[in-house]
Parts: sequence; C-alpha cells; structure tokens
Amino acid sequence: MSQDIKVCLLVNIIPPYYLPVFEHLRDLLGGLQVFVSTPMEPNRDWRTEWGGLAVTVQNCWTYTTNWRHEQGFSDKIWRHIPYDTLPILIRQRPDVVISMQLGFRTLQAALYRKLFPRSRLIVWTGLSEHTEKGLPFWRILQRRALLHLADAVLINGASGTEYLVGLGVPRNEIFLQLYCAEIAPHLSLCLRREQNVARRLLYVGQLTVRKGLGPFLRVLCKWLSNHPTASCEFWIAGDGPLRPELEKFLAPSQLRLRFTGSVTYEKLPELYAQAGIFVFPTLADEWGVVVNEALASGLPVLGSTYSQAVEELIKDGFNGWTFRPDNTDEMYSALDKAMTVQDQQLEEMRRAGRERIRALTPRYGANCFMAAIDFVLQTRKTGSSRNKWIPNKSEGTENVEASQS
Repeated sequence: MSQDIKVCLLVNIIPPYYLPVFEHLRDLLGGLQVFVSTPMEPNRDWRTEWGGLAVTVQNCWTYTTNWRHEQGFSDKIWRHIPYDTLPILIRQRPDVVISMQLGFRTLQAALYRKLFPRSRLIVWTGLSEHTEKGLPFWRILQRRALLHLADAVLINGASGTEYLVGLGVPRNEIFLQLYCAEIAPHLSLCLRREQNVARRLLYVGQLTVRKGLGPFLRVLCKWLSNHPTASCEFWIAGDGPLRPELEKFLAPSQLRLRFTGSVTYEKLPELYAQAGIFVFPTLADEWGVVVNEALASGLPVLGSTYSQAVEELIKDGFNGWTFRPDNTDEMYSALDKAMTVQDQQLEEMRRAGRERIRALTPRYGANCFMAAIDFVLQTRKTGSSRNKWIPNKSEGTENVEASQS
C-alpha cells in the first residue's frame, strides 16, 4: 500500500491497552492522525498517555447518562459529541476515515464521505447481540442508515458480526477487530501457582451493578455453605459506586474478601501473578480486555457469556468455565467446577489459556485495521460500486473467517 495514503482515526479516548496497537498501525501506514473526544474519561483510572502518536483533542460536548438494559440493570456512561469532526476532516482531507461507534462523530464522517466521493469510511463498532438488546426502533433505523454509508465495518466478535448482518451490512464488508493488548509482561509470568494461590479468585474492573459481582457473591456464599470444610479468598481490584455496598457484604467465615482498590495499569501483571482463577461475571460487556490479561497471566477464566471476550476466547472446561449470570444454576455449576477441578487439570488449563491468547498482540490488532483499510482502498482503485444487498447467513463468510486466523 502506498505510504502517501492519509488515514484519520476518530475515537473517544486512547486506552492504555490500545496505544501500542495504534502505534503499530502508524508504523504500517507511515503516519496516522488520531482525534480524541477527551484526553481521558473521569471514571477511568488510566493516566493520559499518547506515546509518539499525533493526537488532537476535539471540541466536544460531554455528558453522563444511564444506560438501561432490558435485563433490568442500569449503568452510568459518558457520552461524547465532538461537534467539529466535519470541519477537521475537510481541513485534513484524509483518504480513509476510521470512526468509532455509531453516533454524531460517525454521522459527520459519513457526510465527509459523501462530500468527497474518493474518500473511504470505516466504522469501528464495539457491540454484541446481547449488549444491544432493547434498543428503540428509531435507533435501529438510524444505525441501518449510518452503516449503509460505510465502506467497511470493524467488529469485535462473532456475535457482533451477526448483529451487523441483521442490520444489512454485507459480510464481505465486515472485518474482525478482536480487542488486543500488550500482553508481553503477562506472558513473562510463571504459570505455576502455589497451593495457597491456585484457587484464589480475582476480579479486576469497575465496581458497578453491570459487572455482576453481587449475584456472583451470593452464589459463592451458597457454594461455601454447601461445602462447610472449604474456604475461599476473593480479591477484588478496582473502584466504583458499588464498592461501599460490596465492602459491607456479609460474607461467611469461610470467605475472605480483599478489596485492593484501583491498581495502575503497569502494576496489573504483578496482581494477576498473585491469583489463580479470574472471575468475570458481567451482565453485559461488548468485550473485556481483562480476559486477555488473565489468560496471558495463566489464569483460567470463570466468566459470563454476556462478555464477548468470554464468548470468543474461553472454551468451557479447556481454559475456563462459562455461565449466564442471570441463571443461578449455571453460575453455581461453573463455580463448582472451578473450585473442585483437579490440580493437574488446572495446570493444563493455565497453559491452554496462555496459548489461546498469545497471538492477540498489538501487531495483530494493527493488521486487522490494515485488512479493512486495504479493502476500502481497493474499491477506490477499481472504482467498484458498493453492493448493498442483505446476504444470507451462509454467504460471504470467507473474509470473516480469514480475519480470525
């Protein structure tokens, strides 16, 4: 691909785990312009770090709202409306725009695509069929219209792919962009765990209702009451509005809860090294990079299938145990398997988890972006028109499967 191609990337923030991905992409392109809505969101513990990237902070309206899911929970989220996207793109005149999410930012990028027909638009979405349940009909129509204007769409899993196909996106225009992180520090950790650590449970993340810690703790207490000679340590790392309630949780004497508070990104490998099994009981997550980190650190994952990371990366009984968090019996069964697994099998699961995640490096993530960029540039070179048909589910899977490999 020509090094003269100009690419603009439009995102909310740059999480620390995506910084090396963007740096690899910049190197592959010979340059990359990144535009962020805000340096960092207030509910994040990460420090602002942009490395050697060329980053511009947009003019943006930011507000908080409650995301209400049809399962009955709500979660406070930040909404960003960067209102100067179109003027910026007109000044920059990029050949390719990669715009994250399906909001006002991407609408402006789509207008730029219409104003400059030689340009190309890649929409980068992070969603799954589960996270998008209960959307109002007008939002679905809005998304259909916006995705119709995209030349390619990046998505983070098979569930998200099916959601996009349902909105009319042709499969050959969908490219997998599994979440990647710099896992080298985690891969360097010893796989073996001492007996007093091997079944120590660990959770890392925000302490909100959406993360499902309350229901999981109740099931854990039920399991302990049914196994009076057993004991359990559960370390909970992170902060959030649910922390005071969790700290007051009436745990039985067999359960030792430890709240570590927020842990800096650089210190996370050290934390994972002190645990044996990772717990991720989320009620809804379009991914969950902590699953990547846990597997790389040698921790089998006891996780919710309402996380797309668990759906994509965890095979039940092979490198973890899966359950639906709104099904108490399933959660109990998965927990029981985790707490009673034989030592030798647990060691094998550690190795299997690390091998499963080893390929999802920042370089892999950058190559996923490049696959979509090369595709849209090829359509520009050939002058081919976009074929906006709604495919059957059996059609056009070659590109998606190739992107997974």
